[in-house]
Amino acid sequence: MIKIINPTHFAFFSHDLNQGKDSTTAAYSAGGGAYTLFDSNYTEHLEYFNSREWENHKFDFTVKISNDTLTQKGVEKLEKLGIERFIVEKYKRLKN
Repeated sequence: MIKIINPTHFAFFSHDLNQGKDSTTAAYSAGGGAYTLFDSNYTEHLEYFNSREWENHKFDFTVKISNDTLTQKGVEKLEKLGIERFIVEKYKRLKN
């Protein structure tokens, strides 16, 4: 998974590591939008996503940066879809 964060927006791309060969076996997701950050409170406002029913929702997380690693924790909740899951994502900063 790759996540890009600039001063106002975020974007992510995820592709399966099992090298699925077609749409039934290849896992893929991509999305993005604006975000807000206050102290360690990070809120994503998902404007674009390949599963359209996720669009126009906000997701609240806590973030922590330690050296070159950002850890993001929180609940992804979409009542209409019956989704409520706790996630932990870790991203390592890539440098040129």
